[in-house]
Amino acid sequence: MNDYEKIERRAAKRKRAVRIITIILLSVWALIVLFPFYWMVLSSIKSYSSYNSERIPKFIAEAPTFKNYVSAFTEVPLAKYFVNTLIFTVITTALMLVVTVLAAFAFARLDFRGKNVVFALFLALMMIPNELVIITNFQTITNLGMRNTFHGLILPSVTSVFYIYLLKENFESIPDELYKAAKVDGTSDLKYLLKVMIPISRPTLVTITILKVIECWNSYVWPRLITDDRARFLVSNGIQEIRENGFGRENIPAMMAAVVVISVPLIVLFLVFRKKIMEGVSRGGTKG
Repeated sequence: MNDYEKIERRAAKRKRAVRIITIILLSVWALIVLFPFYWMVLSSIKSYSSYNSERIPKFIAEAPTFKNYVSAFTEVPLAKYFVNTLIFTVITTALMLVVTVLAAFAFARLDFRGKNVVFALFLALMMIPNELVIITNFQTITNLGMRNTFHGLILPSVTSVFYIYLLKENFESIPDELYKAAKVDGTSDLKYLLKVMIPISRPTLVTITILKVIECWNSYVWPRLITDDRARFLVSNGIQEIRENGFGRENIPAMMAAVVVISVPLIVLFLVFRKKIMEGVSRGGTKG
């Protein structure tokens, strides 16, 4: 065996060792991340008596039951909260996409005086703490008489500086020659946006849509603050109601069952579109 073969074999062994160590570390990290979800599901299928009788927590349910899921829907109107959350999520996401696409197109392709200054000030909004924004939004919505309404829930969430910035970067990665050629052919800005830029930027738009859906579904502070009418409660309010009405505080398995039901749609959504999310984020942060 010559020296070249020895070097090549050592390099192959080193590469294999690095790969094995990487797999082990990622597996350990995956177990750490996924364990809370496993414990949540496990607790949800344990009976109230068996859960409370365990002095040492068991990692397997000896007598699985789905009674907790029935309790989660009967003790509070969780199905109604699901419908409210779905309405809130769909309308908010749709309006946000319209605002984001138009704003990103204006900053990426249109020329107007003070564009860079306006965009810099726009980005500066990201430096404002969310608590201050929530206070301002609460005062505005209250003064407009929109508390305990879907309008009050939706309006403060229809824009996002981060999503506009992400889509703007993606729009700017599209060659200027396409825009100039379209203008020579007499194509309007709106038609160019709809026929060229949106189809090319579809992965980023899908990513923004999914992230916004997750954000709306998990929204807690704002719905909790702006409405105390049960007819407008979202699933996040439902979880809090379960905890506060005594039944959830005492019956942890039923509480976990409600959390599982609420979490499943988001988990499925992410698993189905995970490749689109990763592709959109990587494209949004790459120019040229």
